[in-house]
Amino acid sequence: MEPLVAVVILAAAVCAFCLIASVITHEHSWVDRLWSIVPVAYVWIFAGFDGLQDPRLVIMAVLVTLWGARLTFNFARKGGYTGTEDYRWAVLRGRMKRWQFEVFNVLFIVVWQNAILVLISLAAFTAYENRDTPLGPLDVVVAIVFLALLAAETIADQQQWDFHAAKAAGTTPARFLTSGLWRYSRHPNFFFEQAQWWVLFLFGAIAAGSLAQWTVVGPVLLTLLFVGSTRFTESITLSKYPEYADYQAVTSAIVPLPPRSSHAARAAA
Repeated sequence: MEPLVAVVILAAAVCAFCLIASVITHEHSWVDRLWSIVPVAYVWIFAGFDGLQDPRLVIMAVLVTLWGARLTFNFARKGGYTGTEDYRWAVLRGRMKRWQFEVFNVLFIVVWQNAILVLISLAAFTAYENRDTPLGPLDVVVAIVFLALLAAETIADQQQWDFHAAKAAGTTPARFLTSGLWRYSRHPNFFFEQAQWWVLFLFGAIAAGSLAQWTVVGPVLLTLLFVGSTRFTESITLSKYPEYADYQAVTSAIVPLPPRSSHAARAAA
């Protein structure tokens, strides 16, 4: 069996599980609970089919495992595995008829999101197909960049965790986070998350000797998913906190950038 076939079979099983679980439990965050787990399995499948002999594939698998461990920990401490559903799905259900949301569940939540998890992992497929290409200095640079992005996302999530802890304890008057890395981006954790998968794509491109790889569709679709998710999330936040518009006016949405001055923001508006 080819590794790509094995990945597709596993992904189909994951889709079936998520769909059945959502029907039985009447909540729709099962893909979220597996988001940080199944890409790790996919990349290790490619590394394993080569007998763990290719150092590039092993490095990719280890890096994705570190990514998955960090994200799983952060998701777990926020109660993601306790049966709590993503609050956005409840908002969306309120805007749709029941049958519309059920179709949305099948096509987008279950199938589309799981497809993206496969696609972002396929940089390992490119590396597998070009596993005769020796490991080089560029691979080392890319690995270091990946680790730097992983560290930055860890910092961003910890800042968010600390803020919400202070908010719950009543020790901060702020209603949303605007300090630390969040001073330069409204969603720095989103930026570093996406960037890691763009960097992982580079491993495959290095192995193939060209950036022109069809597997770039994975990080592209992931970025588009985050764009849509960010807009939806911010629309909910803005409905709760009208002053969030002021934060939007001076702070970059995703890419960390120096804050705009209030005067420049008013002029742009």
